[in-house]
Amino acid sequence: MNAQAQPKQTPSTYVAAATAEEARKLADELMDVMSALLGVIERETELVRAGQLHQAMAFGNQKSELSRRYVTTVGNLKASQKFMSRSAPDLLKTLHRHHDTFRAMLQVNLTVLATAHAVSENVVRGVNAEMQRRNIPNTYTAQGRRTAPGPRHTTPLSVSRSL
Repeated sequence: MNAQAQPKQTPSTYVAAATAEEARKLADELMDVMSALLGVIERETELVRAGQLHQAMAFGNQKSELSRRYVTTVGNLKASQKFMSRSAPDLLKTLHRHHDTFRAMLQVNLTVLATAHAVSENVVRGVNAEMQRRNIPNTYTAQGRRTAPGPRHTTPLSVSRSL
């Protein structure tokens, strides 16, 4: 006999709505958590745009907690999707519209953060290039060309990531 190992199915940690009232509560929870998360992200985006990164980092714990609630609520909604599509299709459509708006707002935040990252990376690269330029001896070969610096002439740049 070939006893093949059957993959164990882990029970779902998400709770599906079984009544219209539970579905409505779930929808309200998603709307509340999306609104709260957007509020935090908008404040963070404003601070990053203003260059106040230290203050923006203070929202990390709050964002993590709201993100955890968001993932749990979305999982519960996915588990309830069949029931909600039969019993409350209008509510499901409204949630989809609000979620699309939520994703668009998150995209704005990601764009701001990516821009701040690119700018800071360019600043660090510029500082490094200037340091290396000052440390490299300015000499020429017998053919009149500049010499390429060897590894002993480059100075490593150390950056602290904590603010």
